[in-house]
Amino acid sequence: MDLEVEIGRLKLKNPVLVASGTFGYGREYAPFLDLNILGGIVVKGISLKERSGNPPPRLVEVPCGLINAIGLENVGIERFLKEKLPFLKTIDTKIIVNIFGDSIEEYALLAEKLEKSGVDALELNISCPNIKDGLVFGKDKRLAAKVTKAVRNVTDLPIIVKLTPEVTDIVAIAREVINSGADGVSLINTFPAMAVDVNTRRPRLSNITGGLSGPCLKPISLKMVWDIVRTLNIPTVGIGGIFTAQDALEYLIVGAKAVQIGTANFINPKVSVEVLEGIKSYLKNNGFKDINDVIGSLIV
Repeated sequence: MDLEVEIGRLKLKNPVLVASGTFGYGREYAPFLDLNILGGIVVKGISLKERSGNPPPRLVEVPCGLINAIGLENVGIERFLKEKLPFLKTIDTKIIVNIFGDSIEEYALLAEKLEKSGVDALELNISCPNIKDGLVFGKDKRLAAKVTKAVRNVTDLPIIVKLTPEVTDIVAIAREVINSGADGVSLINTFPAMAVDVNTRRPRLSNITGGLSGPCLKPISLKMVWDIVRTLNIPTVGIGGIFTAQDALEYLIVGAKAVQIGTANFINPKVSVEVLEGIKSYLKNNGFKDINDVIGSLIV
């Protein structure tokens, strides 16, 4: 059974990855599962300088999802390289570093620092709704293209651009970043949301708003992935509401080359391995010998 997939120049031994912001820096989940089984680990978003994030409360559970306003807390690039990356290099899977910045120059600087670090790819977070004002790059196709091109100019690493659903035409954004040097796109990021405590009449998050994730996003993300694949036929990674192998298979059938599992990691630390085993069972039960025969097999 062949499970290998390709995101542009990035080859993965299987299509199951864990999403940035939900899996820490990898070591946090090592007691619960064999990290070597995964197709890849997308580490927590990294910035040039260490960030403390937003004050609590930073998480609130809502029907069919979770709103987070962590505020992109992370150790910063220097501590990541010294303290986190050595452990990640011991794992037999692809390491993808999610990066973000307040300017195009910061994205380029981060890419330069990671170019010779031994990581396998970069994921550009160009829009995150859980910090004040967000990161606007992902909402404008020209800015998205500029960020992607700036990073491509300083690195040969594969680049995956993480797209926001908060746009009127996500296909146009995807087209621009691919034309500017990206190897693929991942989608979707969380959706801006909020929750209110009716007893206190106050927001349930200190940041007031945050990013919504979980099962409620899957139908939206699935449609956006399909739109991009059928229009542009580019390497796409599906994200949003994946809790079971069936969820993941829906993304693969509409054309995603791989999937990232996010919120479900908080509920079941072993979910990524269980999803992979479920995909294997599906292939066996349906007579498929190659995962690529399932990818893009939607019958319409």
